[in-house]
Amino acid sequence: MHMVAGSFAVVTVDAFVFGNVSTTTGIEALVAVNYSEQNACQSIVGIDACSMHESCIHRLKGGLKCTESGKRSSIPVRSGPPQSLLKFKNVTYMQSKTSMPIKIGVLYSTTGVTSLVERTQLQATQLAIEEINATGGVNGREIQLISLDPACMPGNYPGMAEKLIREYGVRLIMGCYMSSARKAVIPIVERQNALLFYATPYEGFEYSRNVFYAGAAPNQNILPLASYMLSHHGMRVAMVGSDFVCPYESNRIMNELIQERGGEKVNETYLPLNATLDDFKSVASRLQALSPDFIFSTVVGAGNAHLHRALADAGLDPFKTPVASHMSSETEIAAIGADLAEGLITCAGYFQSLPTIENHRVVALQKARFGDSGSTNVCWEAAYFQMHLLAKAISICESDDPTLLAHVLPGLEFDAPQGLVKIDEQNNHTYLNPRIGRCNSNGQFDVLASASELVRADPFVIAHTSPLWTAEKNSNLDRLLPGVTP
Repeated sequence: MHMVAGSFAVVTVDAFVFGNVSTTTGIEALVAVNYSEQNACQSIVGIDACSMHESCIHRLKGGLKCTESGKRSSIPVRSGPPQSLLKFKNVTYMQSKTSMPIKIGVLYSTTGVTSLVERTQLQATQLAIEEINATGGVNGREIQLISLDPACMPGNYPGMAEKLIREYGVRLIMGCYMSSARKAVIPIVERQNALLFYATPYEGFEYSRNVFYAGAAPNQNILPLASYMLSHHGMRVAMVGSDFVCPYESNRIMNELIQERGGEKVNETYLPLNATLDDFKSVASRLQALSPDFIFSTVVGAGNAHLHRALADAGLDPFKTPVASHMSSETEIAAIGADLAEGLITCAGYFQSLPTIENHRVVALQKARFGDSGSTNVCWEAAYFQMHLLAKAISICESDDPTLLAHVLPGLEFDAPQGLVKIDEQNNHTYLNPRIGRCNSNGQFDVLASASELVRADPFVIAHTSPLWTAEKNSNLDRLLPGVTP
C-alpha cells in the first residue's frame, strides 16, 4: 500500500498490551503515516476506545492518559519500532529507515559567570559525539550538534529552547547549569514533548518525565559531605552561598542535617553572582570572628576565587577551618588557584585523579582534543556519559523520538570514567559512585572516603540517614595533612 504525507489508514488491532495490562478487545487504531525524504515513520496518534473499558487504557510510564469509557485517548508515541512500548498482535507494522542526522541541541554557556564549567560540559558532549560518529554514528546516522550560548542568563533559556525546537527541529537538548536555567527550560520541553538532559549536581526536589538528571541528587553529595564534615571536623557550621535557587535549597538540607545531628549553624550569608572581592572580605572577616569548625560553601562562578582569597587574607587556615563545597571541582580549583584552594573538601562521583582505566583513556582524549583549556570535572563527566547513554537508547529503539527514548532510557547502564552508572527506572535520575575528596597542592583531589556500591538518587531526600562510609576513620586522613608524618 502506497501512502503519502499526512495520509491515514484504519487497521483493526486484535490484541495489544500497555505495560503489564492487556486486552483482546477488537479496536480500531488510527494510524498516521508521516512520510518525507527527511524521515519516514509510522505513528500511532489515537485509539478509538469506545468499545473498551477504561481500565484497559493505562498509563504507559507517564506517556498515556487514562480516559473514561467511550472517549478517545491520545497516545503521544511515534516513530521507530514499538516493541519496547506497545506489543501488537496480528498487525503488520511498517517501519522505514532514515539516514538523516540526529540533531542534538545544546544550551551550555560559553560566556558568563558559570561559563568555565559549562564550556567543559560542551567539550564533553562534543567529545562523546565525535567518539560515536567515528564508529559510524548511531545505526548509521551521524549526530549533529546545534549549540546556542545563553550567556548564563536564565531569561535567555526559554527563548533559545523554543528556537532549537521550532527553528532547528531539535527534540533532544543537552544543557543548563544553574537551577534557574533548568527550571526555565522544563515548561518548554514538557509542552513541546522534548527531552532535556541535565548534567549538573543540583538541589533535588524535582521530577519531570521530560528531564534526565545525570548530576548528583542531594543524597549523593550534600548528605555524604555533611555527614563527613560533621563526623570529622566539628558541629559548628558557617554557610556562604551565591544568590540563586540551588544554594538556598542546598543550605536548607544542610540546616536540617545540622539540627538532626545536634550541631549549630553560626552563619548563613548569600551574595550576588557579581559580588566583588570586597563583598567577600566583609563576610570572611565575620567568619574569622565566629571561628566555625568548617565553612559550607555554595558559591559558584567567579565568586569562588574571591571567597578563598578573602578567607586567606582573613587568616583562616584551610586545614583547621576547611571549606566544604559540593559545587567546587577541578575547574573551579584552576580558577581559584591550588595555593588558595588546597584543603577544600568536596563530594562527587568523579575526580580527574581517579585511577580507572576508562578515566585515563577519556582524560587523554580530552587533553588531545582540547588541550589544557578543558580540565575534566564532575559536570564534564556527567555530560560525557549522558551523551553515550542517549546514543545507546537511540540505537536500541532505532529512533530519536523523545517519547520512545523516555521509555528506553530508564534502566540503561554505562561504564563511565567514574565506574558503572545507571539511569533509575523510577525517577529519571542516575545511580552514582559518591566519593569524598580533598584538594591537594596540585589542584587535584585525594580521595578520603568512598561508597562501596552504587548509590541510588533520592531527589526528595526522603531518608536523612548518614552513610556509614562517611563516618569511618580514614587511614589516609592524617597522611594527607600538611606537616603530619604518617
